[in-house]
Amino acid sequence: MTAPLRALTPAAPIGYFVHHQGRGHAERCAAIVNALPAHRPVTIFCARGDIFPRMRAGVDIVVIPSLFEPTGAEVVQDFTAQPDTLHCAPLGWPGIRQAMGTMAAWFMTAHPALMICDVSAEVAQLARICSVPHVKVLQHGQRSDPGHRAAYDGAAGLLVPSAACLAQDDWDDGMRAKTCFAGGLGVDTALPDRDAARGRLNIAADQDMVLVLSGGGGTGFPSAPIAVGARALPDSLWLTVGKIARDWHATEPANLRHDGWVDNVADYIAAADCIVASTGNTPCQHVLAAGKPWVAVPEWRYFDEQVEKARVLHQAGVAHAVPGLPSSVQQWRAAITAARDNHDPARQQACVTPDAAGKTADWLEALIDRLWPKTATPIMTESRPAALAET
Repeated sequence: MTAPLRALTPAAPIGYFVHHQGRGHAERCAAIVNALPAHRPVTIFCARGDIFPRMRAGVDIVVIPSLFEPTGAEVVQDFTAQPDTLHCAPLGWPGIRQAMGTMAAWFMTAHPALMICDVSAEVAQLARICSVPHVKVLQHGQRSDPGHRAAYDGAAGLLVPSAACLAQDDWDDGMRAKTCFAGGLGVDTALPDRDAARGRLNIAADQDMVLVLSGGGGTGFPSAPIAVGARALPDSLWLTVGKIARDWHATEPANLRHDGWVDNVADYIAAADCIVASTGNTPCQHVLAAGKPWVAVPEWRYFDEQVEKARVLHQAGVAHAVPGLPSSVQQWRAAITAARDNHDPARQQACVTPDAAGKTADWLEALIDRLWPKTATPIMTESRPAALAET
């Protein structure tokens, strides 16, 4: 018996897996979801429900166990080597079974139009195995391994939250043909007036200021090398915002101030004359939009994500990349000088896509229309296989 036909309506939902580490994944999820048509339901799967900005009506957040962190309930010793096609698939984790089962059950009952994966190669492959088309967020890094390639090759589309000029050389033509580039996606890149920002921060208009912007996705920059930088440029005011790992041996001069987590990071960026920042998604988009001289310092991430991002930023002439925080006064002076001398604000700002969220939402809707034509689509409506139903 042929399976009955059911038309996929315009209201078919989108599923969205969001990695809970850092802020970038949740921020771009919210931006995309809020830009999608109001009639498009979205169900988000994430290990945390408290990391998302405000979202429109019609969005559900389903909290699932983390796919990456043990809970103490794991009882099976991993007695086999992990295959190259997977990145994080230990044996005996009930949390992984619960998370994957929750998503698979939703696939079966919701009949989604699309699954967006940001990011997990395993979740992307789960969607494909369950016959659900998926969009895979493509991040920088050394990701030519079989696990990543399976996720990319099986994707209906790839979404890159940066500009096309920052594409890696190893992203082949097949990948680029199905990629939406959206620089600045998920980041509010609007900045206040420089003088007004300096007034709020109590910084003189003629004071040279170096901002060290430390993200939340890792342990934060260590304080000792930043102190060396402040000593290298004693006439500059050095301010740090974000997470800083304090070193007991750091000798901090009077021109260095740590302000920690702040709600007005835009004031600091607008006020800065030069910025030292990692190459994580959020700081990257902030600095590019601001058009400021930038010493880009990659932090350790899986698959050399920030190392590769720093390389393409340097290659594109929008940042001066160094392998790590400079370790001497001379190295700091050279890095800051290079960042300022080679500064091209117009080239930096061109890396930010106007209305990146709107462009992405339009691309997703067009992809859904292409995947699901207006004609009916076959689905099974019976719990029994068709062969059994005929008996």
